[in-house]
Amino acid sequence: MSFMTSIPLPAQTVLLLVASNVFMTVAWYGHLKNMATAPWYVAALLSWGVALFEYLLQVPANRIGFQQAGFSVAQLKILQEVITLAIFVPFSVLYLDQPIKLDYLWAGLCLVGAVYFVFRGA
Repeated sequence: MSFMTSIPLPAQTVLLLVASNVFMTVAWYGHLKNMATAPWYVAALLSWGVALFEYLLQVPANRIGFQQAGFSVAQLKILQEVITLAIFVPFSVLYLDQPIKLDYLWAGLCLVGAVYFVFRGA
């Protein structure tokens, strides 16, 4: 990850959280399409395998964000939630063929408010 050293620490945090969230979303929801007929424990084991990569990215992201980039724990959590929604909505619509809902917009607006309140003193 030496190329990461040229990227500002807050951006490193966000990029690692985005990448980890892709793995998380696939681990949590990908089996609903790919393994719908497989026993749940097979899907769980496969999901754990995918989730390992999530943790290999998420743990350094939170460490960099908290210890070096100066994010508070609350700010890291809100960033994670915003990224989760930004990854989950396209995944559910494009991959799982779920209809897009106006509720996604309302949820996003609530997160914009959360971002404002958590970062306003920073």
